[in-house]
Amino acid sequence: MNTSRIPGFYNMSIQERRDILDNMYNFTEEELDALSSDGSLSTDTADKMIENVISTYPLPLGLGLNFLINGKEYAVPMAVEEPSIVASASHIAKIVRDAGGFKTEATERVMIGQIQVVGCEDFQKAKETLLREKEALLKAANAAYPSIVARGGGAEDLEVRILNEEANSAYSQMLILHLYINTCDAMGANIINTMLESLAPMVEELTEGKVYLRILSNYADKCLARAKCVIPPELLKTGDFTGEEVRDGVVHAFEFAASDPYRAVTHNKGIMNGIDPVVIATGNDWRAVEAGAHAYASRSGQYTSMTTWSADKNGNLVGELELPMAVGTVGGSIRVHPIAKLAYKILGIESAADLAQVIVAVGLAQNLGALKALATEGIQKGHMALHSRSVAIAAGASGEMIDIIAEKLVETKEIRVGKAKELVEQYTK
Repeated sequence: MNTSRIPGFYNMSIQERRDILDNMYNFTEEELDALSSDGSLSTDTADKMIENVISTYPLPLGLGLNFLINGKEYAVPMAVEEPSIVASASHIAKIVRDAGGFKTEATERVMIGQIQVVGCEDFQKAKETLLREKEALLKAANAAYPSIVARGGGAEDLEVRILNEEANSAYSQMLILHLYINTCDAMGANIINTMLESLAPMVEELTEGKVYLRILSNYADKCLARAKCVIPPELLKTGDFTGEEVRDGVVHAFEFAASDPYRAVTHNKGIMNGIDPVVIATGNDWRAVEAGAHAYASRSGQYTSMTTWSADKNGNLVGELELPMAVGTVGGSIRVHPIAKLAYKILGIESAADLAQVIVAVGLAQNLGALKALATEGIQKGHMALHSRSVAIAAGASGEMIDIIAEKLVETKEIRVGKAKELVEQYTK
């Protein structure tokens, strides 16, 4: 039986970790080659993915362990360069696991496409005309991409907004048509843009205006994923800090981020520390996810915390995260990149809704990891201990010397390249 609970995984050699995964997932020879190769994305494949290719840029690929989400085990592939992220997510996932795991859900997979119309003689009349012809417009949109309709998706609704109608500048006045499209398990950029392009002539004729932009919106606020955890305080005890003290520290830290945009930016960056690596590992568009998440954090008119943390009537710590999550499991580079394909096998998921739920659970775990550290011994202690290995390597350490130098840096509390170079010279004399 596959499990995300693998004690001592971080202490194993890379080959031992690969052997465990091979036994769990029964990798093919091709998948093992991709997992074992330091250059798993060939330059030939890369050259077909983007323009002007000269090489590839690998990132470390780790596994977030211990995740129990809606009663199901998940080992979560995370592609990221920053120390402590994977360790923190795995640590919090174990705590939440002991509390019963994460509970998640997702809304329907509805994305938004926008058509911009300018130069209408009567914007209100143009709006009414488009709404009157709604069914014809939806039919035309679906005719442009019949394969998504065959899969149970397609254009489902539309709305029309008028922007800046009273503005003095004709450049500011515009009508915006929103097309709502169920993209099933695809992120859907090509589907959306194809439908919008097909509608542009019809929209111009109906509005007697001119269409300029026809493009998807990355603010996918009708495609949401939610995660929640409820943790008894006894599971939060850390060192000399009681569980209640940790709980209260986390809630106070949240309230800071909820009230102050300067803190909220860093708070939310920590959430994206967990989200982006999963999005990258699965071949999705992390820039789109980032943009949508930060826009959603501003929906009240003030940029604020993406998460909420509170204490319930029983004294438990309750954490929640809701975000737009326009990710897919088909299309684009998702099934082209060999490691992305491997990531889906490890995750054991097929639907985009399931992937979205895993991603927000990781984001919630990552946030709690940061807040828990900040509320207790401070963020630097654990982070810098892991960072010391990178500093040792940068100073020229190799092999067994990396761990020796890293340990000495932590002991001296001088985790910097200059000090590491001094230590390397001492050990190589």
